[in-house]
Parts: sequence; structure tokens; C-alpha cells
Amino acid sequence: MMNLSRSVALISLFLLPLLSFSFSVDNPTDRRVLVLLDDLSLKSSHSIFFTTLKSRGFDLDFKLADDSKLALQRYGQYLYDGLIVFAPSTERFGGSLDSKSIADFVDSGRDLILSADTSASDLIRGIALECGVDFDEDSSAMVIDHSSFSVSDGDHTLIAADDLVKSDAILGKTKIEAPVLFRGVAHSLNPTNNLVLKVLSASPSAYSANPSSKLSSPPQLTGSAISLVSVMQARNNARVVISGSLQLFSDRLFRSGVQKAGSPNKYEKSGNEQFATELSKWVFHERGHLKAGSLVHHRVGETDEPAIYRIKDDLEFSVEILEWSGKSWEPYVADDVQVQFYMMSPYVLKTLSTDKKGMFHTSFKVPDVYGVFQFKVEYGKLGYTTLSLSKQIPVRPYRHNEYERFIPTAYPYYGACFTTMAGFFVFSFVYLYHK
Repeated sequence: MMNLSRSVALISLFLLPLLSFSFSVDNPTDRRVLVLLDDLSLKSSHSIFFTTLKSRGFDLDFKLADDSKLALQRYGQYLYDGLIVFAPSTERFGGSLDSKSIADFVDSGRDLILSADTSASDLIRGIALECGVDFDEDSSAMVIDHSSFSVSDGDHTLIAADDLVKSDAILGKTKIEAPVLFRGVAHSLNPTNNLVLKVLSASPSAYSANPSSKLSSPPQLTGSAISLVSVMQARNNARVVISGSLQLFSDRLFRSGVQKAGSPNKYEKSGNEQFATELSKWVFHERGHLKAGSLVHHRVGETDEPAIYRIKDDLEFSVEILEWSGKSWEPYVADDVQVQFYMMSPYVLKTLSTDKKGMFHTSFKVPDVYGVFQFKVEYGKLGYTTLSLSKQIPVRPYRHNEYERFIPTAYPYYGACFTTMAGFFVFSFVYLYHK
């Protein structure tokens, strides 16, 4: 028995690094995801969403949120690359899992999907707050909209939302035609957090209140200030999706037909499945994931990278940027990538041209300032991973024997010098020999 235990321990030590490093820049979709549920019945009631993830190669590990053996890491190594929390009513996670460990999980560069509803506990609200999302303090409140609701709904809490973020990186290039059905709680975004943004917003006529009681005071959250689904991309490119509705991912709303109040258009199927699928592709880096090669620079007419530049040298600069298409790396095409030649502040700022094969390039003249400069590429575009690249290079002044022998702009001074000499000669001749 003791030998068996030792064997299991040794196998675990060899396998753990493989699990913890399953996500790599070269293969962003090779992921293992932990799914936490309030009730295991959610596996069947939300089966379409989970089946879609499995069909794209994700390994889902379903566990109850209060499982006493819950752990995100073991022996200092993470066991999962993504986390889905569909347990809004959980007051306390089991095992070693808590809000801090989830925050550390995101800080390590891993991804999170968090869904709430009217039963959202303080634990779930606290995790959302860490990401810059603040759910309505009234636990009985729901999003109500008397003009943008589904006609099949009687109390106007089944919202037919169509105010989506305009980003192909987040929601794909195929337009979501049908409204997205939403029933749940409202949240607002922390105005000081510029990393979080709305993906699905409420209409100007929406508000958050208890649908079963009359309003005694104006609601705190109203109109377009209400976010239904939000996302955050951290500075380490970890991605988070926060939804105020667990039903949004359910099979029932996926298959439900929808007609928005006041609209003649009737859809046999809501936009929920397309919305959830495209959003999951983004959060798990199947789309909008960029990688860059090393920064390459050299003098014009040369190919080797110099150890130092001289002021006023003409140089060429290039960098390769690729985008993950979900299956392979494809050339990234854009016209807004810039390079800075930087020392305390940018002395040169150039927009890079692209050959549409992933290579971005430009050329410029080294400024007439010597010191230690950096080539810097800092690229941040909505929905895409942030690129931050830099390379240091010194710049020297002219040596004593590298200056021009005659400077064209000094010709007037040369002329004045020789004119003075000639004038002095004539004056001396006239003064000495004139009687």
C-alpha cells in the first residue's frame, strides 16, 4: 500500500506541470476549465452551452461549489486555465477556494466567467466588485423595461436586449440579428476602472426594482447606466465575463423565440446561443488573441542589427504580429500599429505600414539627440490582447572626423571671411603705395 501511495505521488508530480502549463501562447485553445455549479441539474438545463465548449476542445470539470475538495492549484501549480462560476447563491465555496484565490487565479493570467441572478450572494457580489462590477444592492431587484421586453413576458422582466458592443473581436464578424433574452439583476461599472466595459446594455427606458412591489422612491440604476453583461481584460490579458443573468445561458432561452415589444420582427430563435458562444470564444482567447515576434531594426541598406546608432542615421524597423483564428495563427492586418523611438518621451512616433502578411514596417531618421533610446510598440485595441514590446539601443553623436568638411548652410560665412581678407589686402595695398 505504501509503494502504491508513493507511485501515485510521483505520477502526480510529473502530471501537475503538464496540467498547469496547458495554456500556451502557441496553442491558446488547449484549455482545462473548472465549472462550479449550485446544482448539478444545471448540467442538463444549460447543456447546449457546455456542449458547445466541449465541441471546441475544452475539457470541462463539473463540481458543486461547496465541494470540500475544491482547489484551483496544488503544490503551487494551477490545475485549471479557466473557471466558470454558475453558482450565484453560494455563500461559501468548499475546499481551499475563496474570493481571494479566484482573484489570484485571474491575476495569474487565467480566465473567468461569472454569472449571477436575483439570489446572488455577497460572495459572488464581492468577486464581481473586484473586477469593477457593482450589482444592485437590493437583492430583490430585477431589470424591468416597459418598452424593450419580450412580448411573451407578462411582468416585463424578460428583457429583449439588442444594444451590443460594436467589436468584431468580442462578438465575431457575424451580426447577431435576434435580440438577446435577459432575466436577472442589473449592475453598473466602476467609473475609475477603464479595463471593464459593457457588452450588453439596457435600453434608456430600463430600471432596476422589485417587480412585485410598487416603487416608493426613484430607482438607483436606470437607463443606459445599467449593464446586463460586462467584460474585463486585465493588464496581464486575463479575461473576465460577468453576467447578471444565469438564465441567459440556459437551453430554454437558447431555443426560445423572441419578438421585441413594438417591433414587427419575430425570430424563431433568440440571439442568446450566438451571443454566449461568441462571448465564450473571446473570453477563452479563441479570438482577439495576438502575439508578436521580436523587434527588428537596422540601418537602411544593411541587414545586421547594429549595437549603436549615430545621430541622423537612416534606419528601418519591423515587427511581425499574428492573430489566433481559433485553429491556427493568421497574419494580423491593421493600420493603427505605431512605434515610438523613446527617451523620456517619444522623439519619433510612426504608424507602421503592413504587407498584409503579418509584417509591420517603417523607416525614419534617428533624431539629432544622443543618449539611450528604446523602440517601443504598445498596442491596445478593443477586444484584442495588449502588446507591449521594447528594445533598448544607444545613440551616439558624430565623432570628430565624421563632420562634413564644408557645410552648405555656412557658405555665406565662408564668403564673408574671404571677402574680409580680400578687402584688407586691397586696403593695405592702397594705403602703402598710393601717393
